[in-house]
Amino acid sequence: MKKRIAYHTLGCKLNFSETSAISRKMSDKGYEKVELSEEADFYVVNTCSVTENANKKCRAIARQLKRKSPSAKVIFMGCYAQLKPDEISEIPGVSMVLGAKDKFRLDSYIESLDDSEEALVLNTPVKEVDFYTPAYSIDDRTRSFLKIQDGCDYFCSFCTIPLARGKSRSASTETVIKQAQEIAAKGIKEIVLTGVNTGDFGRSEDGRTRGEESFTDLILSLSKMEEIERWRISSIEPNLISAKVIETVASTKTFMPHFHIPLQSGSDKILKLMRRKYDSTFYTNKIQEIRDKIPHVCIGIDVIVGFPGESDEDFLTTYNFLKDLQPSYLHVFSYSERLNTKAASMDGSVDPSKRKERSEQLRSLSLKLQRSYYSKFERSERPVLFEAGNGTKDMHGFTDNYIKVKLPYDETLVNTVQNVRISGIDADGIAECELLQNKMKVTL
Repeated sequence: MKKRIAYHTLGCKLNFSETSAISRKMSDKGYEKVELSEEADFYVVNTCSVTENANKKCRAIARQLKRKSPSAKVIFMGCYAQLKPDEISEIPGVSMVLGAKDKFRLDSYIESLDDSEEALVLNTPVKEVDFYTPAYSIDDRTRSFLKIQDGCDYFCSFCTIPLARGKSRSASTETVIKQAQEIAAKGIKEIVLTGVNTGDFGRSEDGRTRGEESFTDLILSLSKMEEIERWRISSIEPNLISAKVIETVASTKTFMPHFHIPLQSGSDKILKLMRRKYDSTFYTNKIQEIRDKIPHVCIGIDVIVGFPGESDEDFLTTYNFLKDLQPSYLHVFSYSERLNTKAASMDGSVDPSKRKERSEQLRSLSLKLQRSYYSKFERSERPVLFEAGNGTKDMHGFTDNYIKVKLPYDETLVNTVQNVRISGIDADGIAECELLQNKMKVTL
């Protein structure tokens, strides 16, 4: 009988693309992929290093999985496994820990596991992670996350990603196009380009710039592919959004008018402490530059509250900055101390209760911003890619400019792009719409 293996992914889109690639490789080796809720011989957990609660979360997951299938081998891999392998290896029930270099070699190691209570740890210094492994997800009928870049050279004072994933490096344009063609052959309509520092695309495995291959060159090449109807760019640093990138998104039909751009703070004092590569004026000008070219664009923003030294005045500056900027939505994070980062030793620690309070204030603001953004497009017509249902009477989808809409469920609409007229916004902040039977010109 085939051995059964289940996967659980924590964290970012990049992790999801890598888990999916690893699972396909294991299936090719003869392992049967099953759902996490089922009994399995192996459980593979791809970890994230974003919060200080990673250890607590990993312990809880290991406990749940062993309770479900006591004889199963539990394997942890990914960013947290690279940063703190010994800590994970001491969690009861963990059989193997794979760092950044070894996670893609799961198939080579998995059969070496025995019934020993001591976890097998395979972890090498991150400076030895000097190769690039392509990956993409196919777990969603509608959308795929395509990895184009890995690692980061920025070393922001709060971030462990360079320590967990190594230096910036990327695929070649040829590899990205080949993988996009594989994704298209599976009937997937939308691809999201993802990476640690997506806009830094174009670096070879030794970290050097790869000839004429830039992020702009890549998206120009991808926009000419007829097989894919929609492209989106995942989170991209503001200093890497060139005028050419904006012009390419504005002028091509297949790249969606949607940017997710980390800000982290509206206070120049805090931005400097974070070691970010811009100030608030640069950021404001970049957003305006995008809006001048793409008036209907969706702008999402990451922001961190409670960074060391963030006073009430600094937070108010951030709040007012965002309120005036009027983005489409926010992703809000409370600052979390991380070992071996510069910020961990900074003075001015913000009380956790105050971090929570500030997070709640910005999440409340985000709801207002999103509703305001949606309301601008009431009675307008937009193309929507509809997704499979989740057991409810409604189905959902996203417009080109990332407005979430709903319709009564209709299986024939799944994974199709349809023109709709937005008619209102419900109590949950989802746009209501009516399906347009005849293809009509989209209002921009």
